Amino acid sequence: MAKEIYILKEIAELLNEGTDPKLLLQEVLAKLLEVTGLQTGWVFLIDEVGGHQLAAHHSLPPALSMEQDRIMCRGTCWCVSRYNKGTLTKATNIIECARIEEAIEENIGDHLGLTHHATVPLRAGEERFGLLNVGSPGKEHFAEGELALLESVAFQIGTALKRIALTQREQEHALLAERNRLARDLHDSVNQLLFSLSLTARAGRELTEEPQVRETFSYMQDLAQEALGEMRALIWQLRPRGLEQGLISALTGYADMLGLIFTAKVTGVTSLPAKVEEALWRIGQEALSNCKRHAQTDAVAVELAAMERSVSFIVQDSGCGFQYDASVSLPSLGLKSMRERVEAMGGHFVLQSGLGRGTAIHITIPL
Repeated sequence: MAKEIYILKEIAELLNEGTDPKLLLQEVLAKLLEVTGLQTGWVFLIDEVGGHQLAAHHSLPPALSMEQDRIMCRGTCWCVSRYNKGTLTKATNIIECARIEEAIEENIGDHLGLTHHATVPLRAGEERFGLLNVGSPGKEHFAEGELALLESVAFQIGTALKRIALTQREQEHALLAERNRLARDLHDSVNQLLFSLSLTARAGRELTEEPQVRETFSYMQDLAQEALGEMRALIWQLRPRGLEQGLISALTGYADMLGLIFTAKVTGVTSLPAKVEEALWRIGQEALSNCKRHAQTDAVAVELAAMERSVSFIVQDSGCGFQYDASVSLPSLGLKSMRERVEAMGGHFVLQSGLGRGTAIHITIPL
C-alpha cells in the first residue's frame, strides 16, 4: 500500500505542473515505468471520430519503433477497437498485442520479448481521452492490484487532460473578449478619425481653386479612404459582425465588404461548437481575402456540411489558380496558417489548384 501511495504521489506532482498535454504524457509515462519497474509503455489519444494518435511512448522495441513508429500510428488493434466500441471501460489484460504480431509478420524488427501489455482508458468522469498501455518483456499477466493501480494513474491523467482542456478554453474565451474590446476601441477611435480625415480632405479640395493644393487634398483623401478600408478589414478580423448569427452570415458580410460575389450551400448544420466556428471563420476569411487579392475573379463559393461527428468546409473559386504540388510545402504563410489551424483541431486540410483551373480548399474537422 505504501508503494502504491508513493507512486500516485509521484504521478500527481508531475500532473499538477504540466500544461502541454504531449509533454505531460511523456513525462508521466516515463515516471510511471520508473516507479513500477515496467519497461515499455505508450499512450494513444483518441478523437471523437475514433482516430488515434501516438501521443507518448517510452522504450518501444524496434518492432514497434521502426520507420518512425509506423506500426503504432496506422490501422487499429484490439484495445483501440474496443475503446471505440465503448466496451473497454477499465484496466484490462491483453492476451497478445496485434501490433507486435503485425511487426513480426512483416519482419520489420525485434520485439525484444514484449508480447503482452495491459491497457486502461484515460477518462475523467464521462469524458474519455484515449488509452494507456504498459508492459515488459516476458510479462504475460497483470495482477488485480497492478490493474487497480493503473486505473488510478489513468484517472489522474484523464483529470489532468480535462484540466488542461478547460484552461485552454478559458484562455480562448479571454482572447476572444480581448479581440472584441480592441475591435470596439479601433472602431470608436481610429476608424472615426480616419473617416473625419477623409471628409476634411474632401472639404479642403472643394474649397480651393489651386490645382496643386486640390491634388494634395485628393491624395490625402485617397490615402484616408485606403486606410479606412484596411481598418475596417482589421476590425472584421478581430470581431466579425454576423458571427453571432452563424458562420455563413459572417462570411457573407465579409465577402460583401470585399466586393466578392458570394454563394453558399449549407447541409445539415444547425449550430457548431464555438471553437470550430471560430476556426472556420478565420480560415474562410483568409480564403476570401486570397481570392480577392490573387484569383482574378470576384466569384467564390462555400460549402458547409455537418455530419454526426465532423464538419466539412469547402471554399472554391474559378479564378486563375496557380501551380501547386502537394508534395512540397504550401506556397504562402496564409495557407500554412490555415493548415496549422485545422491540424491543431485534429482535422484534415487539402488544397487543390492549377493554372487556369481555380483553387479549392477542402477542410474536415471532427466535432
